[in-house]
Amino acid sequence: MKKATANDGTAPRDGSADDDNALARRACEGDRAAFEQIMRRHNRRLYRLARATLRDDAEAEDALQEAYLAAYRALGRFRGDAALSTWLVRLVLNECFTRRRRAARRNHVALMISSTDEDGTEQDIMDTANVASPDDAFARAELRALIERKLDALPEAFRIVFVLRCVEELSVEETAQCLGIPEATVRSRHFRARSLLRESLAQDIDLAERDLFSFGGEHCDRTVAGVLARLDDAH
Repeated sequence: MKKATANDGTAPRDGSADDDNALARRACEGDRAAFEQIMRRHNRRLYRLARATLRDDAEAEDALQEAYLAAYRALGRFRGDAALSTWLVRLVLNECFTRRRRAARRNHVALMISSTDEDGTEQDIMDTANVASPDDAFARAELRALIERKLDALPEAFRIVFVLRCVEELSVEETAQCLGIPEATVRSRHFRARSLLRESLAQDIDLAERDLFSFGGEHCDRTVAGVLARLDDAH
């Protein structure tokens, strides 16, 4: 496994708990640079989780920013009983689930107000979604996009476990702690998710699974800048 750096959006695996706790203490004392380092360290993992949950790039970025703002406000209550990464995962999932519930309520109200355009509107959305296709000149990008679509189609419980276990390479124990479920459930959901994906992709899944929902430097910088700007506005 490659060693992560502080700025590539990947949380380091060696000694990260102690480093994270130290950064959290500094950020709690008002050290904005420490909080920025926390964001850059965990950006990619948390974005991938938000993206897998919400199935929309822009919505995932917005949810990530809101989760970071919630984390910043709540740092004083972080005691280090669980890893900072686990705490952040839970905040991101809470924000994603809140957005899902809010969207479901809005959709329900919209359907109650007007049902005449329901079928046509839904078909338009489906048709638009099916127009986009990866550039044929980049076979790996095309395969990655295919896997992302297949992953989006999985039931949410399988999808989230797959991202944490297969994409982010968390252990069964870490995944169980993040999601608050038994380790046996993590194993069964992970196995089922892989089985469903392999039914469609066969051997090709192993070629692209670690590139799913990439979160490059531009996205990372935009998320960090957005959070820091909003923190400035709040003061």
